[in-house]
Amino acid sequence: MRIISGRYKGRRLQSLSGTAVRPTADHVREALFNILSQNVSGSCVLDLFAGTGALGIEALSRGAQYAVFVDTASRPLTVLQKNLQNFGLLTQSRIIRWDISKNLNCLKPFQNQFNLVFMDPPYQKGLVPVALANLMRAQCLAPGATIVAEHERHCDITSPDASLSVTDQRRYGQTGLTFFYFNPDN
Repeated sequence: MRIISGRYKGRRLQSLSGTAVRPTADHVREALFNILSQNVSGSCVLDLFAGTGALGIEALSRGAQYAVFVDTASRPLTVLQKNLQNFGLLTQSRIIRWDISKNLNCLKPFQNQFNLVFMDPPYQKGLVPVALANLMRAQCLAPGATIVAEHERHCDITSPDASLSVTDQRRYGQTGLTFFYFNPDN
């Protein structure tokens, strides 16, 4: 696994062996960031189900201002800490160990701050709608935020809230991406 573009282009990320973490494939990450293009630079990023941090670190490499990484598993978070340290990104980031499926109260201090959110939960557990609902309750999204949910190809993801609208859906092999736009005035 490597960084696709930006300041750290070509540098390798540490990862975990086994099937405990399913990192976003390089070609999917490249397509995702090509779609987002101008939305990344200067953004405040939230990486939910962060694993080893590939999505958030890619965003930082491409000019994101700050990233918060949230996951519940300690092994991936240890690798994430090492990745951030190896890239010199500890001052531009924060790691939070939290069970996203219960709530996102850990994000209350970040009220209206995140304008780019990635969520890549384990497949076949129905966590995207739960995470979206918890994200809305945390009130941490800036107006106009983009949320990208990675999921199984055949999973139909809809908006759980009137202020979130689906703007795009893409398929890459067995992976699906659903893009949401946050408009608090809806």
